[in-house]
Amino acid sequence: MQYEPLLSTEEWELRLGNDVRRLRISRRLTQAQLAERANVSLSAIKYLESGHGSSLATVIRVARVLERTEWLRSFAPDEPTVSPMAMLRARQHAQSRSAKRVRASTAKPRP
Repeated sequence: MQYEPLLSTEEWELRLGNDVRRLRISRRLTQAQLAERANVSLSAIKYLESGHGSSLATVIRVARVLERTEWLRSFAPDEPTVSPMAMLRARQHAQSRSAKRVRASTAKPRP
């Protein structure tokens, strides 16, 4: 499934629906069998495959049955291993430690 970012919502729905249909057929499943395995209604599968929209829950359930959970990874990317705020605090702490402080001289000024 290769995507182009400038597609309309309707075009994305059609592409996803076509991919679901293609995968369902390659696994020799009927729409009714897919619906039963995904625990969704037959009409939900028909709407999804025809590109007429679907709920996120239906897409997730169908993706699981079709073993395509990688479709979902872009919606919920892995948590960053390093917090940007932690990096900022560490940098500020390092800068404050390395900053040279200039103290006022206690010696009397020469006339």
